[in-house]
This record gives sequence, structure tokens and C-alpha cells, in this order.
Amino acid sequence: MTIVAVIPAYNEEVYLRDVIKKSRSYVDEIIVVDDCSNDATAFIASSMDVTLIRHDKPLGRAQALKNGFLEAYKFKPKIIVTIYPNGFHNPDEIPKLLEPIFWLQADVVTGEVKGHECMPVVLIDKNGKKQQTVVGETCDFSENRYAGFTAFSSNTFDVLQFDGTNAPVEYSLLKDVQDAGLDVKGVEVSIFVSDEHAIFYEYKIGVVIPAYNEEKLIKITVDGIPPYISRIFVINDASTDSTAQVLESIKDPRLYVITHEKNQGVGAAILHGYKRALMENMDITVVMGGDNQMNPDQLPKLLMPIIQGKADYTKGNRLLSKEFRGGMSKWRLFGNSILTMLNKISSGYWHIMDPQNGYTAISRRALSGIDIDTLFTYYGYCNDMLVKLNTFGFRTMDITMPARYGQEKSSIKYSKFMFRVSFMLFRKFLWRLKMKYVILSFHPLVFFYILGMILVPLGLLFGSYIFMGKLFYDWPVSPNSPLLVALLLITGIQFTLFAMLFDMQESDKCMQNNGTEYRSVVWN
Repeated sequence: MTIVAVIPAYNEEVYLRDVIKKSRSYVDEIIVVDDCSNDATAFIASSMDVTLIRHDKPLGRAQALKNGFLEAYKFKPKIIVTIYPNGFHNPDEIPKLLEPIFWLQADVVTGEVKGHECMPVVLIDKNGKKQQTVVGETCDFSENRYAGFTAFSSNTFDVLQFDGTNAPVEYSLLKDVQDAGLDVKGVEVSIFVSDEHAIFYEYKIGVVIPAYNEEKLIKITVDGIPPYISRIFVINDASTDSTAQVLESIKDPRLYVITHEKNQGVGAAILHGYKRALMENMDITVVMGGDNQMNPDQLPKLLMPIIQGKADYTKGNRLLSKEFRGGMSKWRLFGNSILTMLNKISSGYWHIMDPQNGYTAISRRALSGIDIDTLFTYYGYCNDMLVKLNTFGFRTMDITMPARYGQEKSSIKYSKFMFRVSFMLFRKFLWRLKMKYVILSFHPLVFFYILGMILVPLGLLFGSYIFMGKLFYDWPVSPNSPLLVALLLITGIQFTLFAMLFDMQESDKCMQNNGTEYRSVVWN
């Protein structure tokens, strides 16, 4: 029996990957219909070995479902399951939709979430008999995000009209089935993720947006900030275009604009946004770019670990899988991978990837517990933040999310960027060793790192001296010289590796203890 899942999608990059991966366990084929999304939806789908249908212009969910069904018919399915990647349809509940078709000969089974009576379903009573059908009564179905999680048997394929003009297509499909005298049943299902954003309203959450020459995208960015955000701090870093005028035209009462008369860099802009957030006692402060590159739908994933006490600082990670690296050039990916390794060594956060991802959230406790006045003002500010957070024992967490590149143009000059950030990381690495393992506490790994940094370069220099002398000047070389070079290199590498191992252990210990012993010293 062939089971096909049809997934209509429009700007669904947040949950699409997880929905596809989970659905694979229960269906034979997956068809994703991308209704002209402008985010990473299409790339994620195309990277996951599913059948992808793309609309050149938005046609609506009714047409997306119709095209998905037409494509599904090619597989001669016995059942077609419609599931939306909106975070509310739970793929693990697909078996609940299939069982009544298998065992009760139902023609259509649709999911009902407990507590949402406006679902257009026929509930199954204890005896397996259908109760009264309720289709399209007082509920505003267009705002019901739970609807559409439905399994259609092959008996229904000829009667489906996909007419969403007079009623939402989810209603019309069920009505088509009922008008044909076929059986519609409903089963209670759970949702994929919680839709309760009410908890965010209990906290003062601020968003810091650095902006430099973002006249085209800054309004879109601000308008997309969810209503549970208390304040929006936009830092106009001496833009030379119409960014200031666009900001003046935005009537959002949450907006607070900080203007730099002279360009100071993105790090300085974020620093001043952080200071304003602390001044206004924000419980959590988020950083988003002014170029609409960071999807506001991802905010709950950044905020919840902090609210739940699992992390003090959360950040995006685009490098975890190929599905999330859409739009990232190979050169950018290579540079980010190199900086990831350098940042692991410098910051001591060995579990953190994609350090250049500026989509972050930080608790007030962490923000006030580090020295933000010395924050690096160039693009490496996010690396500097990680070094400071580790030094004082705060917990960080990577949040997987897809890369999102659109209209923005990067102003980074990579040769200059790599040199400045690499040099900064080395300086911050030395500073972290001094502060964390000498001043705030003590650990002999400092000596291991120092010996490694001395012996390895010494071995390389001595080896190069011998090699060049023998090659160009035919100097006589003592048999003991290569042995000395090998000893220096092997010993230096061993010291370095042991130092890294001890550093990992200490960082893990501080993460588990939440670093209270360090912060108490700093605060006092």
C-alpha cells in the first residue's frame, strides 16, 4: 500500500526539515509544494530527496494542495496525507490518521487538537461509531493553524474539488467528501510544537538591530518583529542613505532609534544597543541584522532555552547540515569553518559552531556579568562575546537554523576580515587563559599551553633552518638534529593537546555548574 504525504509550504524554513525527516518514517513518498517562498524553504526541500514542485508566483494553499495531489496520483497511492510544516502538525501522529482507514474503512480521517473545538471533524466515540459532523460553523478557520492534518483514502480522490474560493480549502475538501456520502472521521492528535507565545509576554524582551545603509530592508525587518517583543532598539550607524528617514516613518511604539554621527562598526552598534537594553531592564536581549536575513519565526527557539534556564546565551548555527547551508557560498562556508575551529580554541566553547552567526539572545544576568565595554567593534564582536561568556562561566547553546541570504549585500572584505578577527582571537585566547586560569582560578593547563606555543614554533624554525641549510648551502647536519626537531614538535604537540583536553573538561564543568564560582568573584 503506497502512502504519499503532500506538504504545501510557504516560507516554512523553521520546521520543514524536521517535518520531512519525521514523516519519512510513516509514508512512502513525500511531495513538497513550494508556493513561491522567499526564504530557504525550496532549498531545504530540494536537499532532502523529496519531490519538489515550485510555483513561480503565489497561487494559494488550495492550488498548492491540488498540484500536490496531481503529482501524488502518479505514485498510484492508496492514501494521501496532507501535513503542514507550520509547527502544529505532528508527523509522529500520522499512524493515528491511518488506523481508522485500515481498520474502520473510513474514507477520510482528520486530526483534532484537544481544546480546539472549531476543528471540522467527526469524532469517533468509544464504540467506534461516528458522532455528529461539524463543518465550518462559527470558527474563523483561516486562523486555525491546526487544520489540514488529514488522511484521504483513494475512495475520495475523484470527489475532491480543491475549491478554496468560498471557504478555506480544508473545509471544502471535507465537505466534498461528505456531499459524496463518504465517511469522515476525526481523531485526537498532539501538536508538533507549542503554539503558546503567552509566556514571552511575561518577560521584557528587547531586540537590538544594527543598521548601516539598510534603507531597503530596515522597515521589513522592524515590521516582522513579533508582538511579544517589548522594545526594538535600532542603531543607525551613520548611514549615508535614507535609513534615517525610513526609521522616522515607522510608527511602531516599541521602536527606539540610536543614531551614530560617525560610523563606529557593527560591534559598537550592538554594544550601544546592549547598554540601552540594560538601562531599560530587558530580561532577554536579542540581536538581529537590519537586512532581513534573520527570520523572526526562529525567535522562540532562541528564547525558550534561556527562559527554561538551560542557557544564558543562545545563537544560530547554519553549519549543522547541508539542508541548512542553502545560499551560503563555498568560499563563505570554508571561511566560516576555519573561524569555527579558531573560535573553539580561543573561546573554550568546543561544542559551538558557526561563531559568525549574529542571530543571538542573551539573558540580563549574562549581559550584565561580562565586560561589554571592551566588546570588539568590528565584525568579530560575536567571537569576542563567546570568549567573554566562557571566561565567566556562562552557558551557551547552538540553535540550528537555515542560512537566509536575500537582497542584502555583504560589506565584509574577507582578506581584511580574516586577518583582523584571527589576530583578535589570539589576543582574546591569551586574555581568557590569564583571567580564567590564573586570576579567577588556577589550572596548570596554562603551562601546557605556554610550553606548546614555545616548543612547536621552535621545532618548526629549527627544522626549517636545518632543511634550508642542507638544501641550499650543503651544511653538514648532525644525526641528532632531526631527532631534536622531532622531539620538540612531538612534545609541543602533546602539551597542546593535553591543554585542550583540560580546557574542554573545565569548560564542561563550568557549563554544568553554571559558572557560579566565577561570577561571584566578578560581581563582588
